[in-house]
Amino acid sequence: MSGILYLVPTPIGNLGDISHRCAETLAAADFIAAEDTRVSLKLLNHLDIKKPLVSYHEHNKKESGSRILERLLTGETCALVTDAGCPAISDPGEDLVRLCAEAGVSVCAIPGPCAAITALSVSALATGRFAFEGFLPFSKKERRERLERLKAEERTMIFYEAPHRLRDTLAELLSAFGPERPVSLCRELTKLHEEILRMTLDEAVAFYAANEPRGEYVLVVAGAERAVEAVSLEQAVALVQALIANGTRTKDAVKQIAEETGVAKNALYAAVVSG
Repeated sequence: MSGILYLVPTPIGNLGDISHRCAETLAAADFIAAEDTRVSLKLLNHLDIKKPLVSYHEHNKKESGSRILERLLTGETCALVTDAGCPAISDPGEDLVRLCAEAGVSVCAIPGPCAAITALSVSALATGRFAFEGFLPFSKKERRERLERLKAEERTMIFYEAPHRLRDTLAELLSAFGPERPVSLCRELTKLHEEILRMTLDEAVAFYAANEPRGEYVLVVAGAERAVEAVSLEQAVALVQALIANGTRTKDAVKQIAEETGVAKNALYAAVVSG
């Protein structure tokens, strides 16, 4: 019987964010696969856990992944960790998860810290629908192509960025999305010098032209405003009546169509009830 691969999220800055379940899982695993064994060793020492560590990262994932899978197939359990945050999210752990799935090895994800969700929650931007983009491609051409495809994206977008590339990335976001697009710049999340800046993209470019970027960033960018086609009052009334015929309450139908078409709700309601 094969073992289990556990995906164990680690603190993104504050060691106090490690959960009791995460610590228990690390302590119970036969071995731990780590992005950087030196970083993970500090966490294990903090938790007073002593376990064998193996290296698993972007540059050795093919060879190391195969070796980890072999051990899992013999019945051992492995806890996969990154330097910070959730394994397999914008991380080579996704390849190990795929290997396990193909081989029929169980994978169990433990909930925990995630920089993208932490930043989104404090961004003051829409959180109901979002698109996680992670790090943009390194190639300038691929970055431009990616941003071009995102111009019409209506969902809030989340990007990761390193300090030495922040200025270039902000300039490219400004070029793609325009100067007035709101952005929340979240740096050093959960750490001593955590900072959340909320501004427009042109303000962000100006701010970081005068200030040195420091720490790892999560950029939360507002989605494009939805283009609303012009709809006449008569057309909107017909749409409301269609919803009512399908069982929707009049007030709810009016509210929905008013939001979808931009027709004034009071005028629409009056036209519907006067019939």
